[in-house]
Amino acid sequence: MMTASKALHSRGVLLLLITTLVWGTSFPLLKQMMGSLSPSVILAARFGVAAIAFLPWLRQLNMGLIRDGALLGLIYFTECTFALIGLETISASRSAFVVSLNVILVPILASLLGRRLPSRILVSAGVAIAGIGILSWEGGSLNRGDFLTFGCAVGIAVYILLLEWITPRHPTPPLVAVQLSVMALLSGAWALPQLATQAGEIANHFGVLFYLGLVVTATPIWTQTLAQRWISSHEAALLYTFEPVFAAVFSFWLLGESLGVRGFLGAGFILIATILSQSQPKLR
Repeated sequence: MMTASKALHSRGVLLLLITTLVWGTSFPLLKQMMGSLSPSVILAARFGVAAIAFLPWLRQLNMGLIRDGALLGLIYFTECTFALIGLETISASRSAFVVSLNVILVPILASLLGRRLPSRILVSAGVAIAGIGILSWEGGSLNRGDFLTFGCAVGIAVYILLLEWITPRHPTPPLVAVQLSVMALLSGAWALPQLATQAGEIANHFGVLFYLGLVVTATPIWTQTLAQRWISSHEAALLYTFEPVFAAVFSFWLLGESLGVRGFLGAGFILIATILSQSQPKLR
């Protein structure tokens, strides 16, 4: 039993690392499209593609599944909306930094709910925050984009904690299908007045939007939901700190944003934090 549990835990760690790699590609791609498409249209196209991919699993529903999936979908839609609007006024790497503050928000919220966490997790979160700051924060005064993106970080922390509680209660594909359907409906309603006027730009960016929908949205929500069956919420939050590492790398390649000694040093801190979080205390 212990061997099987460790194997599932390792599989969950690998799934979430792949998830953060995929997410890291989204920041520069979204930043590039912001000048051509409105946030509402980007989300509507992205979530629409993702929802279509999981339509076959909407046949396996019950009231509990609809309720829990709708709650997760509402939170995910809200956090994505805040992050995308915030990205209009801050850089891709700075956005990745603020979003990753959920690594410390998850244990804070868990503590408020009465959960006691190992000290190594709290230390790991502190090291990860330091690494993210070195990697991504370029200074400058706070603005509306920072506050909106911080709202996204709070939403992500709540989503991670809820996912840990909800995933054991439902099969993964139908739960993902309900989430994506709710996200598509909400974003579609928001974008409805602009869809017709921006149809040409949607066609011009269809390849990127299809990638964002299928690879950056549908697949990661499935891997998240699956992985958190085997990994605790605070471990998941720490693994997600690799997202700004990958975001910085892809922003360097695609947008020309700087990545030098500071970037590698910050990535090293995050790697140390992840290793520390996975270390097991010695038995006396």
